[in-house]
Amino acid sequence: MYSLTEAEFFNKLLDNNIDIFCDIRRRRGVRGARYSFVNSLRLQKKLRELNINYFHFLEFSPSKEIREKQKEEDKKLKIMKRERTSLGETFINSFIDDNLIDDNISAFNNTIGENAENVVLFCVELEPKACHRSLVAEALFNQNPEIKVIHL
Repeated sequence: MYSLTEAEFFNKLLDNNIDIFCDIRRRRGVRGARYSFVNSLRLQKKLRELNINYFHFLEFSPSKEIREKQKEEDKKLKIMKRERTSLGETFINSFIDDNLIDDNISAFNNTIGENAENVVLFCVELEPKACHRSLVAEALFNQNPEIKVIHL
């Protein structure tokens, strides 16, 4: 997300025929004017204009405690959040145990419905492996190997 302009971001959704937008951020805002288009209310308004359904899945967002574990690992490795290329094992294991439980996956599938065709899991990290969305995508794929996972 951080490499795209507002127009590029929304065109990417349209070019990929996205019909369901799943926001899996805990805090649905970003600082600064450059990326304010992904702040929750503004984002939802634009998605409505584009006829893309919006859902927020808080249960697929890491808790403050899990995020702190990743911050500790980043600090130990002396890397900044936006420089990270992968998540630490402690984060991964904690997130899987706390968030990727059957109830959450079932609730997700029930919410988006059987007619969903092209679904986006949205968070702001540039690298998929540096973001919890890759863990969510993998869990959904493991449950249903017929789905196709593409990182926009």
